[in-house]
Amino acid sequence: QVQLVDSGGGRVQAGGSLRLSCAASGRTFSNYAMGWFRQAPGKEREFVAAISRRGGGTYYADSVKGRFTISRDNAKNTVYLQMNSLKPEDTAVYYCAADASSAQGMVLKGPDHWGQGTQVTVSS
Repeated sequence: QVQLVDSGGGRVQAGGSLRLSCAASGRTFSNYAMGWFRQAPGKEREFVAAISRRGGGTYYADSVKGRFTISRDNAKNTVYLQMNSLKPEDTAVYYCAADASSAQGMVLKGPDHWGQGTQVTVSS
């Protein structure tokens, strides 16, 4: 079992930036593909970004390509989501996720483990 703790959310104006962090513990971090999902009020949870175990492969939702960057530091057991050029429609609770299969597997079937979520609010 891996435990995930999300942080870094907050309120920002449109066009601004935030960096989310997710600290993992409990199992070997490099054994897991990592990702971020989000859920806006009244909407289903959706995929945002994913990264392979060693960081060589990254995947993004079309809505965030070119604005968001996912990265990981396996020495620190942490995954990051750098969010630039934020828009009001990016407002959501953001959840860190981990999966023992692969980044692509996590996108297709959903992750094995979730963080508690961190709120991101973008005002216009």
